[in-house]
Amino acid sequence: MSAPLIRTGPLPEVSGQPVPHVPVVIVGAGACGLTAALHLADAGIEVVVLERDGVPSGSTALSSGFIPAAATAAQRSAGIDDNATWFADDIMGKTHGTAAVHLVDAYAQASGPALDELARHGLDFEVLDGFLYPGHSVRRMHSLREKTGAALIAALERAAQAAGATIMTHALVRELWLDDDGRVTAVGFERPDGERESLRCDVLLLACNGFGGNLSMRGELLPEMASAVYGGHEGNDGSAIAWGRQLGARLADLGGYQGHGSWASPHGVLISWAVMMDGGVQINSLGQRFHDETLGYSEAAVHVLAQPGGVAWNVFDDTTLALARSFPDFRDAEAAGALKTCADTAALAALIGCDDSALRTTLASIAPGIADAHGRTFTRSLSAPYYAIKVTGALFHTQGGLDIDAACRVLREDGTPFPNLLAAGGAARGVSGNAVWGYLSGNGLLSAVAGGHIAAHTARATLAAADVPPGRSSELQG
Repeated sequence: MSAPLIRTGPLPEVSGQPVPHVPVVIVGAGACGLTAALHLADAGIEVVVLERDGVPSGSTALSSGFIPAAATAAQRSAGIDDNATWFADDIMGKTHGTAAVHLVDAYAQASGPALDELARHGLDFEVLDGFLYPGHSVRRMHSLREKTGAALIAALERAAQAAGATIMTHALVRELWLDDDGRVTAVGFERPDGERESLRCDVLLLACNGFGGNLSMRGELLPEMASAVYGGHEGNDGSAIAWGRQLGARLADLGGYQGHGSWASPHGVLISWAVMMDGGVQINSLGQRFHDETLGYSEAAVHVLAQPGGVAWNVFDDTTLALARSFPDFRDAEAAGALKTCADTAALAALIGCDDSALRTTLASIAPGIADAHGRTFTRSLSAPYYAIKVTGALFHTQGGLDIDAACRVLREDGTPFPNLLAAGGAARGVSGNAVWGYLSGNGLLSAVAGGHIAAHTARATLAAADVPPGRSSELQG
């Protein structure tokens, strides 16, 4: 497989035939690319999405599929009062003011319209009930009925294709062609048999990936997670960063990422953080708690990895078990044998391998209404029988990448935008700042869906300014 490359000059013909042309090409059929493609196709603009895998998947399919958004129709139906200002404040609060303000405001404003537009195309969102995810001041996490990322990506694919978008799978983009003015003119991609194909375009949106699956880049840019379990998609190979470096594009927030402190070990299944928010705790092999679990699942990855053996146990009771079983990922973990039941403290201590008296002291400190040594205030105590799952910390998705403006235009080192190169989702900087603790629950899919929505509007405006007809190319096949 070739490395990502930037090429300049005229695009060569293949077998004497001119290279096909479409107004907009999108690299990556994740939530970002499909959201943008749906909007463009619905507006009558020909768009082709190039996807490396056989079916759209990416980080979206591996996620829980929960999208935070403010002032949506689904919230209003549930009687939830919310607005973009509150949402932006929550994002900035989680990052201690370090996130890119222009993107925070843009994404918070676009989140509601983006989800409502998807809902009009058949994605029936509901607002998760019963608890608040860390850092959110109101209930704004939206999910399809299935509560999985796989269901979300499948629904987005159906909607985009129904609107008329072309999705070309098994198409690994490796080359971007630019003219002397820095305008993207075409992309080149590989088929599984090694055959090379190209597409000319008027606007290019990079919605492809982060760099979590690139061990070399992880070692360079995220040394603290260089050897951590990677729970993301292998296609996150850092292509966008490689292209950006060759282009002289500005990069930002490369130290930001989504970790997760609840990756079932050795089963490799995500355990919903709802378990922690509903009263569960994390206990290490010494029988001790070691952080405030309600601050966030992303930074919890670092806390868990710092424990003896790099593992901990999620411990909870019957009340939380009932909630946890409403999540498909949890049911998968239970079916795989990750869930252990302990009749009393002695059995739990034997499972963890810790001193019984130390564990009793830890459990006794979980009392309602009193802030503990870590700053957490519980609403209830835990009672036997206890349930426990062994977990480790994992890297899920990087949050840094190409620097972009509020319209998702890629910026050069001097801050000026490239004429027709856009980026959003995993390819671009997010709204999590430059560290793991800045990740607000759902920031990845926020950047994907709100970013895809904004990028589609920018693509339309770019085409209109250049007086490019929408056009449709009959020679393209998915």
